[in-house]
Amino acid sequence: MTAIKHALQRDIFTPNDERLLSIVNVCKAGKKKRNCFLCATVTTERPVQVNVVKVKKSDKGDFYKRQTAWALRDLAVVDAKDAVKENPEFDLHFDKVYKWVASSTVEKNTFISCIWKLNQRYLRKKIDFINVSSQLLEESVPSGENQSVAGGDEEAVDEYQELNAREEQDIEIMMEGCEYAISNAEAFAEKLSRELQVLDGANIQSIMASEKQVNILMKLLDEALKEVDQIELKLSSYEEMLQSVKEQMDQISESNHLIHISNTNNVKLLSEIEFLVNHMDLAKGHIKALQEGDLTSSRGIEACTNAADALLQCMNVALRPGHDMLHAVKQQQQRFSDLREQFARRLASHLNSVFVQQGHDQSSTLAQHSVELTLPNHHPFHRDLLRYAKLMEWLKNTDYGKYEGLTKNYMDYLSRLYEREIKDFFEVAKIKMTGTTREGKKFATLPRKESAVKQETESLHGSSGKLTGSTSSLNKLSVQSSGNRRSQSSSLLDMGNMSASDLDVADRTKFDKIFEQVLSELEPLCLAEQDFISKFFKLQQHQSISGTTTNEAEEMDGGTSSRLYSSGVPQTISSEKDMIRQMMTKIFRCTEPELNNLIALGDKIDSFNSLYMLVKMSHHVWTAQNVDPASFLSTTLGNVLVTVKRNFDKCISNQMKQMDEVKISKKSKVGILPFVAEFEEFAALAESIFKNAERRGDLDKAYIKLIRAVFVSVEKVANESQKTPRDVVMMENFHHIFATLSRLKISCLEAEKKEAKQKYTEHLQSYVIYSLGQPLEKLNHFFEGVEARVAQGIREEEVSYQLAFNKQELRKVIKEYPGKEVKKGLDNLYKKVDKHLCEEENLLQVVWHSMQDEFIRQYKHFEGLIARCYPGSGITMEFTIQDILDYCSSIAQSH
Repeated sequence: MTAIKHALQRDIFTPNDERLLSIVNVCKAGKKKRNCFLCATVTTERPVQVNVVKVKKSDKGDFYKRQTAWALRDLAVVDAKDAVKENPEFDLHFDKVYKWVASSTVEKNTFISCIWKLNQRYLRKKIDFINVSSQLLEESVPSGENQSVAGGDEEAVDEYQELNAREEQDIEIMMEGCEYAISNAEAFAEKLSRELQVLDGANIQSIMASEKQVNILMKLLDEALKEVDQIELKLSSYEEMLQSVKEQMDQISESNHLIHISNTNNVKLLSEIEFLVNHMDLAKGHIKALQEGDLTSSRGIEACTNAADALLQCMNVALRPGHDMLHAVKQQQQRFSDLREQFARRLASHLNSVFVQQGHDQSSTLAQHSVELTLPNHHPFHRDLLRYAKLMEWLKNTDYGKYEGLTKNYMDYLSRLYEREIKDFFEVAKIKMTGTTREGKKFATLPRKESAVKQETESLHGSSGKLTGSTSSLNKLSVQSSGNRRSQSSSLLDMGNMSASDLDVADRTKFDKIFEQVLSELEPLCLAEQDFISKFFKLQQHQSISGTTTNEAEEMDGGTSSRLYSSGVPQTISSEKDMIRQMMTKIFRCTEPELNNLIALGDKIDSFNSLYMLVKMSHHVWTAQNVDPASFLSTTLGNVLVTVKRNFDKCISNQMKQMDEVKISKKSKVGILPFVAEFEEFAALAESIFKNAERRGDLDKAYIKLIRAVFVSVEKVANESQKTPRDVVMMENFHHIFATLSRLKISCLEAEKKEAKQKYTEHLQSYVIYSLGQPLEKLNHFFEGVEARVAQGIREEEVSYQLAFNKQELRKVIKEYPGKEVKKGLDNLYKKVDKHLCEEENLLQVVWHSMQDEFIRQYKHFEGLIARCYPGSGITMEFTIQDILDYCSSIAQSH
């Protein structure tokens, strides 16, 4: 191992300026590979670098090569596997764990011990040694002798050390001076000893020669000390002379300090006086404006506003410590408080008078608006009051109690004013809807009883039935039978020249315009008032807050409004936006009940009006929410929209209920069922109303419910029909439904349209087969027997040999159906079909053509059997396919 160590040092580490300290022969654990060497090395240059190098023998020769090197500072853990038993395995934890098996336990322990010593000497970071015997780590470090530890380490580490270049050069020079050193080492050593003795003697003589110089230096020091003493005496005399000067200068300095303090105090006092004068002095013009300023003119309002702002600045000035203890400051503050109280009282009194005066002027204009469906314009009122907006802000900041009082008075007055205006406005709207005047007279265009109109306009709450004398669209359709109409509902409208359908369209159009005008008048009124409240009372409209429902606001208004103004600081409102909503709720408290009354009236007049209301209300709610989702208008319209949606759902439910309750006559044919025609009317009306509407989804849901109910009811009526065959009822009504859906092109009912077409086709085919039956009955029975024999296994060409089915029997049966008899039978069939089908749907020719095709199919079937079972017999029917076509055509034309 020593020879290998020297060879590695010479070939690998010396060229890299490294010294090899320890070596171990290892192989990787768990793998059968050639052995390699792990070497612990240090660099010869400072700072010393300690490395662990992996060396292996080259595949192409006997020399060794350096394969991998790890810095010792990267070594984290040395795991010897077992501290008690001998085990050649050990692990080194660098960037990953390297598992090794040493050739012997002694080499492993020696290598680990070397690593430990290098770690102790060169590295600040200590490596973890686990499963390593403590004796192995302590044997080279005796306790208490640091210097010996270092020396022992150095000897252990420096087992082999080459001479460096300088050492080699010195030895060569010395050997050149003593040529016999190699041949006579003793003589060379003696010469070196003699030269060393000569040097020692020279050193001793040099020391002795320097004693004289030391004595001379001591003398010089003594003389220097004497000079220092003389200088100190002179300095002492100078200090005594300057002591009197120092006392005089101290007196002068103290006098200057007192003068400086006096000047500083005077400057500070002047600054404080200027501060108080500049910030707490109110101009005489401002005082006069606050006491006597004109609050009716624009110039006077502006002067009062400027004076109020100046007063507020004087009152809110940040006084410095001690100012509030000055008598003059207290007097000035009291004067400001009196001015504020006086002006606040005068301003509040004037604004209350303005509220009353403006309200009186506004009330005088109500009469001209009462006959028209318009609401009075409050813009002049708002414009005049907005001149006081800055003064209201001043009052809010200085005297919140009076600000609250003005707010409450404004709400109390405006709520009464708006209540009169809105109630009169809705009264006019109801009159225009019902067609009555204020005295209860009816218009000639609408057949209503005066008592019913009076009942509608006086009270709308708690009534869910239909208006007296009015008919919903579901009650205006009737069932046709043989050209006559049967009434499904209790009565029909008798309008002279105007039909019920025309009257419905006129009424609904008028209602739609009136309802739209009502919403169009209310919306700007509410938005204008809300904008005015925000500007006049200085409240924020778009502050992010937690929402409050309208019902909560109404409860707060009705039960706790007094608490809103009972203290200097608002306690029951969470933000200024809540306050705006509460004020709007109280001012327009009658809006939502009046809207609900108008909606109830429209629903009583015609349940289909709920469609118009749903579309209009949804659009206005959508518009209001885009402006401000939490505003009073948005919340109120949203609540009313819920009511409208309920009425719409109720309208749909009533139609479905009427489908269940429909009764058909047992003595007349059914025809198109009333609810099928009603669905057509509803769908046509709804499509015209909901075109590009926001609530299209509600209509689609209603369509699905209605069409499914129509399908079920058609099935039910068809099963109960006695006069008209079931297939005819199904065929005609589903054909009507299919035609309606095809015409209206309702996207959500595409599946139902396909289903209606399928049912129509199925029942048409079923009716044709059932009605046509077997027009050539005996001939049909004859061929059924022929087909039965063939089915039993008799060949088709041998059927004519059967006694019952020979050619003679066939000719006999064919003679019973000459052309005249066939035409007569078809004519009777046409009359029978004509009795079953209704005129509205006009399906007679369709059914007749289908029967013609079915008859021709049977004819071709018989001809085919004759050709196959009676070949070469020359037997043919007494009429041809062309004859059948002529018979059917002539019969259709004759009827």
